[in-house]
Amino acid sequence: MSRIIGVEQSLSNIEDALKAKGYEVIQLRNEEDAKKCDACIITGQDRDVMGISDPVMAGPVIDADGLSANEVVQRVEKYFH
Repeated sequence: MSRIIGVEQSLSNIEDALKAKGYEVIQLRNEEDAKKCDACIITGQDRDVMGISDPVMAGPVIDADGLSANEVVQRVEKYFH
């Protein structure tokens, strides 16, 4: 089963890197999008504004601020493998 990873719209480089690794990626626009995801990648600035928090979803919420696309992919892979 493919994991669904939600990515903030501004993180297109991370979205591309996750797709290259075979993950299904959707753009996060609201809390409903986050509920569909196995993990969410955010910049950190919008965590409260978008309503994305641990109670909304079971998977990790990864703050990509200061991380490269490769580092974010490694954190996602570490969580799921």
